[in-house]
Amino acid sequence: MKLDETDIRLLKALQRDAKANTKELCDELHISKTPVYERIRRLEKEGVIKGYTALVDNKKVGLPLVIFCNVSLAVHDEEHINRFREDISGIDEVVECYCIGGFYDFLLKIVLKDLDDYNRFVVEKLTKVEGIVKMQSSFVLSELKHTTVLNIKHDA
Repeated sequence: MKLDETDIRLLKALQRDAKANTKELCDELHISKTPVYERIRRLEKEGVIKGYTALVDNKKVGLPLVIFCNVSLAVHDEEHINRFREDISGIDEVVECYCIGGFYDFLLKIVLKDLDDYNRFVVEKLTKVEGIVKMQSSFVLSELKHTTVLNIKHDA
């Protein structure tokens, strides 16, 4: 899908504030209500806009510990990878999971209350995921940057 300049400006506005109403978007983009609505619908239909959500401060809801955990699997065939993906998808504490290249196979982002909670998580959940042969965890000391806003360019 080819994005034009108006699409990009619309996406940037929605990334800043997904609750912006149509009038605010019309004023910012200098176009009328119908084209704004149609562009949003098209971007949703094409999967460019995957959904809308509230960004919650993990510390303010009692989940201040962020861990990045590298994981390696013992077997790398389709069956084992699919089972791993299914198992990880069912664990609520894992908020992001990436298949990566390099020394490890997957990178997990885990959000929890404290180190005791992480210990329980590892023993009761992560070690129950079949096929994990190696793990290495890094604990976030402070967050320097966290954004969900993509720097979309016109040539996208």
